[in-house]
Amino acid sequence: MDIAREQSDGEFERQDDQFRSWVTADGSSGYPAETGRYHLYVSLACPWAHRTAIVRQLKGLEGAVGMTVVDPVRDDRGWRFGDGSDGLEPDPVNGFEFLSQAYVASDPGFSDRVTVPVLWDSQAGRIVSNSEDDIAVMFNSAFGNLGRSEVDLYPPPLRDEIDAINKQLYEDVNDGVYRAGFAGSQAVYEQWVKRLFAALDELEVRLSGQRFLVGDGITLADWQLFCTLVRFDAVYYVHFKCNLRRIVDYPNLWGYLRELYQQPGIAATVNLDHIKRHYYMTHPDLNPTRFVPLGPLDMDLSAPHGRG
Repeated sequence: MDIAREQSDGEFERQDDQFRSWVTADGSSGYPAETGRYHLYVSLACPWAHRTAIVRQLKGLEGAVGMTVVDPVRDDRGWRFGDGSDGLEPDPVNGFEFLSQAYVASDPGFSDRVTVPVLWDSQAGRIVSNSEDDIAVMFNSAFGNLGRSEVDLYPPPLRDEIDAINKQLYEDVNDGVYRAGFAGSQAVYEQWVKRLFAALDELEVRLSGQRFLVGDGITLADWQLFCTLVRFDAVYYVHFKCNLRRIVDYPNLWGYLRELYQQPGIAATVNLDHIKRHYYMTHPDLNPTRFVPLGPLDMDLSAPHGRG
């Protein structure tokens, strides 16, 4: 996850992912899928990184791909690894203190913003990918036989539809909250808030007639939406001023969010402490006091979802 740079028109511009190599099942890319070769660096605060952690969990890749969580409170040095005394583990692969060291090791001339997630190749000693979209697809497909091969979140017959809705979700919802929150003018802010809630209203209607976004089962599209929805009421509603409605005010989206949260293994990937501390403590322009709100109190993700 990165904070985009504001353009002259008040719009926000997100940095492109700069490492886009691919792991393949047959190794034709030069990066073969192998147990123990790759390591995932994530922040549990970041919605983009969170999605890769979810797919890793659902595909049963814990034994094939290691994962290390960075400190959610990022300072001007970037994402930091723990030292074992602060509840966060050190980097077990390279002994890095900061994730920036992985970027410089992969590209000595790298000088842009360091982002999560990162898929690291311990054999080649470099980053394979820092694209959450690519990593999620690789975990589902290229690594499929190293975990739960019966779980397919990106089935071939549905890929075009999944890709289409993911594109819309990214533009209007996933990135929409950021475009509102980091808008450089009142007009730009209002434009993006209206666009965001128009998209949420459409999703509410869509989920009134079907259980999941695409097809009859859970796909990558659902997890892309989930990672924004689960942060919405605790962070985006207040911190990014996306306060026309909360997710708990949408009957279908709220039930859908709870159903996804209650899928086996998902609750363990959701860390609201990391999420709230990251956002409220690392954006001084938006929250100069760095105080972290206590609420919300009405966000019981374990309550029955009622989606039969």
